[in-house]
Amino acid sequence: MRTIGLTGGIGSGKSMVAEIFTHLGIPVFNADAESKQILREDTVLHDQLSQLFGPGIFNQGIPDRKKLAEILFLDREKMDKMNGLIHPRVIDRFVSWCKEHQQSPYLVHEAAILFETGFYRLMDLNILVVAPDDIRIKRVMERDQTTEKLVRERMQNQWTDEQKKPLADIIMINDGESPLLPQVLEIHNKLIE
Repeated sequence: MRTIGLTGGIGSGKSMVAEIFTHLGIPVFNADAESKQILREDTVLHDQLSQLFGPGIFNQGIPDRKKLAEILFLDREKMDKMNGLIHPRVIDRFVSWCKEHQQSPYLVHEAAILFETGFYRLMDLNILVVAPDDIRIKRVMERDQTTEKLVRERMQNQWTDEQKKPLADIIMINDGESPLLPQVLEIHNKLIE
């Protein structure tokens, strides 16, 4: 069974690509959603976060993701420490999830920071979804009801497409002109051959 990494910067459309794979009957592991669930449920992690960020990071006993985001997007060192706490837990869940889906011809691991964490090395193939910055900014502003300034700040804390491209096996263009469906179908058909 092959594992396919799927990533892309904020607003690139990687979640849309993941949804197409799901409609094709391919299981998709959403690492970002798993991270959020771990953040809510893992009490050992809560203790570690309290030591790292202080007790003010919690809201009714649960880490406040908005407060965390405000800190993490401005402090790369704290972001790296946070990722170091969460990602081993995500990897454990992914390994268990793969065992549950062994009957599938291949599996997709969707993650915003697939390359940054080094997890891409464990994949058989890695797909990078790219789009021009202006399009990405517009998408995120509309989706999150936020400002261009805040979107640009978030983008500055992610690797650029140029940093990611050398690590990708396949680059998908999601610029609003190149249809995504044919690109996904071409990959899908090659993988099930």
